[in-house]
Amino acid sequence: MDKLHYDGPVVLVVMDGVGLSQKVAGNALAYAHIDFLRNALKDYPALSISASGEAVGVVKGQMGNSEVGHNTMGCGQIFKQGTARIEDAFSTGAIWESDAWLSAIKNVKENNSTLHFSGIFSDGGVHSHIEHLEKMISRAVQEGIKRIRVHAIFDGRDVSAQSEPKYIERFETFVKNFPEADIKLASGGGRMTTVSDRYEEDWSRVERGWRMMVDGKSEHTFHSAAEGVEFFRKKDPKIQDQNLPDFVIVDENDEPVGKVEKGDSFIYFDFRADRAIEIAMAFTYHDFPHFSRGGYSPNDVFFAGLTEYNSDTHVPEHQLVPPLKITEPLNTFLGSRGISQLAISETVKFGHITYYFNGNSYEKAEKEDHIEIESGPTDYNHRPWMKASEITDKLLEKIGDYRFVRVNYPNGDMVGHLADMESSIASMEAIDIQLKRLAKKVDELGGVMLVTADHGNIEELLDENNQPKTAHTTNPIPFVIYDNTENRFKYELSRTRYPGLANVASTIALLLGENDYPESWHEPLIRVIG
Repeated sequence: MDKLHYDGPVVLVVMDGVGLSQKVAGNALAYAHIDFLRNALKDYPALSISASGEAVGVVKGQMGNSEVGHNTMGCGQIFKQGTARIEDAFSTGAIWESDAWLSAIKNVKENNSTLHFSGIFSDGGVHSHIEHLEKMISRAVQEGIKRIRVHAIFDGRDVSAQSEPKYIERFETFVKNFPEADIKLASGGGRMTTVSDRYEEDWSRVERGWRMMVDGKSEHTFHSAAEGVEFFRKKDPKIQDQNLPDFVIVDENDEPVGKVEKGDSFIYFDFRADRAIEIAMAFTYHDFPHFSRGGYSPNDVFFAGLTEYNSDTHVPEHQLVPPLKITEPLNTFLGSRGISQLAISETVKFGHITYYFNGNSYEKAEKEDHIEIESGPTDYNHRPWMKASEITDKLLEKIGDYRFVRVNYPNGDMVGHLADMESSIASMEAIDIQLKRLAKKVDELGGVMLVTADHGNIEELLDENNQPKTAHTTNPIPFVIYDNTENRFKYELSRTRYPGLANVASTIALLLGENDYPESWHEPLIRVIG
């Protein structure tokens, strides 16, 4: 097979959360002025590829997400991930035999204490699933646990924006099946306000969650979770579940019903790492500088995660499901060939274009550099351009120093999760401007640019009931090869039967002239013809 050679870099652009849909209603792309992207889809080799379900290792019909999307894209393989991997552990019963589960139960029995659970409280299936919580509560009661408390992190991003009352009602109905046990919701808060920070963007979220769960303190107290959500809805009928303030549930004496106390066990039931690692650090690190934990010591509470949240530092130590082991990622393959690489994004997606793309590791390969542009305020509906121009500024400054460059523009995901059409349109137009700038530089350097995504979102902002849709989608995503060099006539699109994100790594390898990529990778999306 002949080898391709470019004078300039191979650039991978990940437009986070940008899928393809034929529908116009609710489709921000249909209304946006995105001339570069439209023309690229028409004038250059382009495919629609899969980024959901079995194509990224999750259960059939499950929407994709940034974690599994970047894992699959950067590793060229389909590993069983997310819900699919956890479901296996439940179905085989392996989870109940794990040291973490056995130790959590033993600790509660020996101390006559409380078993706590926390995680994103929905059936979205992206970070967690409420069914997993129910299965663990059922098993705990079966094993003799009498007192269980749940600290709910409300969703509204991977499910409908105001659907949380449904999950509260589901939980309250579920616990009636166990009259022999004392099971209660103890606290709650939206995932964008409480606990679920990521990439250390805002430790105050984690601290609010800590005060709520451990200290039993919050600006707001209620006698039930439903009362709390109703209170906030009356103040702001449009407030989304993801933005609900934190609150503590109290008894008839206004005392917290479920503080985390010395001798307790605590299981965090998210299986996705990015919004779980920081609270895990707070419970398990002896040297913890981010906020005061009072007199707390990691020896006070037995903390376990549903799985591992950092494969480099192995946090948390105790895991109910063994961590996913990803082999032969693209970055290490290229590093072994001496190929220089750059990964760049702003904070909210920096971990995806680095840690997840590299097979769940922050360890850099030889000649690999990472650049993080600090994210700004999180009111993305008011700043839908986010840091797209700053990312491009830095990228244009550095691009000539590397043979392979990967960049993530987060706008389609972060703005799309708000289901605000006006800001979503603006976010896509902001990205299109950056694509034009980047394409001009790629042409000057004699390189090639691949434009794709990790999952859908912004192309479907209305659900089947014409209500705002904040969740990801199962729609296909674009894959465009922007190439104005003579190489354009040396390859053609291959006839891959089910093209998906697993085919991207080998495609990049071919464009870099590396034809002998690992056999474990899926076939490329192009075929070299001369």
